[in-house]
Amino acid sequence: MKVILLQDVKGQGKKGDVVDVNEGYARNFLIKKGFAEVATAAKLNDISMKKSAADFHRAEEEKATRELAKTLNGKQFTVRIKAGQNGKVFGSVTSADISEALAAAGYTVDKRKIALAAPIKTLGSYETELRLMEGVVSKITVSVEAE
Repeated sequence: MKVILLQDVKGQGKKGDVVDVNEGYARNFLIKKGFAEVATAAKLNDISMKKSAADFHRAEEEKATRELAKTLNGKQFTVRIKAGQNGKVFGSVTSADISEALAAAGYTVDKRKIALAAPIKTLGSYETELRLMEGVVSKITVSVEAE
């Protein structure tokens, strides 16, 4: 009997999967507990439409992310922070500070997508990687200046 899983079921599959199971197991356990529903033609068609829509949206998001990576690649952004006379920064420049500098320039990048090799603790220019999506990487230059 073919059923559509409504939740992740250990040993059977993930939510939205269409699986073929014994009729007794389907009726007495999966359907009764609300883990699955009978796979009718209309429901199978509905699932395929939802999957194609999700694939389309994922492709559009990836396209937009690649465009953002192209525009950001090689650009320079300035972060101003308090520093001492010898060029040593009070604290350090974090990915949140860099994210704010990007936001001020009109780009929205989550701070978790900014990969710092080491904390920035002195004034100067540093090359930083933005991992916007799996397989989509952009390099920017962060210039740290004293306030």
